[in-house]
Amino acid sequence: MSHETLITIWFLLEAVLWIGFFFLEGFDFGVAMLYPVIGRDPRERRVMINAIGPTWDANEVWLIAAGGAMFAAFPGWYSALFAGLYLPLLLVLLGLIVRAISFEYRALMPDDNWRDSFDWCSTIGSLIVSLVFGVGFANMWIGMPMAGDPAYVTSSFWSLFSPFGLLGGILAVALFMVHGAVFLSLKTSGEVREKANRVVKALGPVALLLLVAFIVIGNIAYPASDNPFLGDGATMAMWITGVVCVVALGFAVVMHNRQDPWRREGLAFLGTGAAIIALFASHFIKMYGTLGFAPAPGTEFNAGVAASSQATLSLMSMAALVIMPIVLACTAWSYTVFRRRLSVRNMPPEPSEAAEVLAKS
Repeated sequence: MSHETLITIWFLLEAVLWIGFFFLEGFDFGVAMLYPVIGRDPRERRVMINAIGPTWDANEVWLIAAGGAMFAAFPGWYSALFAGLYLPLLLVLLGLIVRAISFEYRALMPDDNWRDSFDWCSTIGSLIVSLVFGVGFANMWIGMPMAGDPAYVTSSFWSLFSPFGLLGGILAVALFMVHGAVFLSLKTSGEVREKANRVVKALGPVALLLLVAFIVIGNIAYPASDNPFLGDGATMAMWITGVVCVVALGFAVVMHNRQDPWRREGLAFLGTGAAIIALFASHFIKMYGTLGFAPAPGTEFNAGVAASSQATLSLMSMAALVIMPIVLACTAWSYTVFRRRLSVRNMPPEPSEAAEVLAKS
């Protein structure tokens, strides 16, 4: 295959890895952000944690794979992002570290304050990561300014928080929370499921309005025609993808207002998942060729400049043909094994409750 074809294939694979991460880790972020809303009771919060506990770290592998693939296939893209967006990416890293610590350390002491503190760490870490990724991808939709030789990002940290950037961040937070609530309604029973359904009914329309605003503003203020690497049909493709995104989320919201709850929850999860897939697919369509940057006149930076050599991409393609099916099979297997619903009845007593029982006896 030619170098240009390999660059396109690896850009598409990079998009698949990022979209897979947002689809899978999106409901993990959403569940953690909903701890203070749904999980005020310690045992109900334990149900929420156990719902995502077996798979949250496997879901983060998709982010590691996306970063590793970017480093190997597009080293120029990787270096430009980490050099120009050092502080936002540091915030993402700190948020992910705090989340991981919260899962691993919360059960090490039989103390409610200890557990509450680490659960708040998970909530705050998930909020930070969701917000920063939403803001970052919204800025890549716009096109981050670059200049110099070699090219570097010229925007400051605070310039990332433009109105459209903030809209993208708030949308990511709201959409992941709805996705997480739908996942809980599908994965739990009892009081946790009922509370999750109420969250979807309350927050779903808000997320839908934010999504409509993002798609309309993004396609009018920052159209696909701004990208010199996209053809005449790109504008139509962007609008169609945006409509699919809105319809999918609207479908999910409607399903939660229907009867037959067991069936509607599965369909609602497919709807929120399709909305996330279509939303970030729109981002990558807009980023095709430019990789989310807007070089100044005289500065050359695009996918061809940022990509590795033809030999490197060819070798990586052969490795991906072996590794990707294994990753997909392991992901499917893990969700099949942990497919049953959870409720408070499945949870052991909290350590503080057990200590009280022992003291009385």
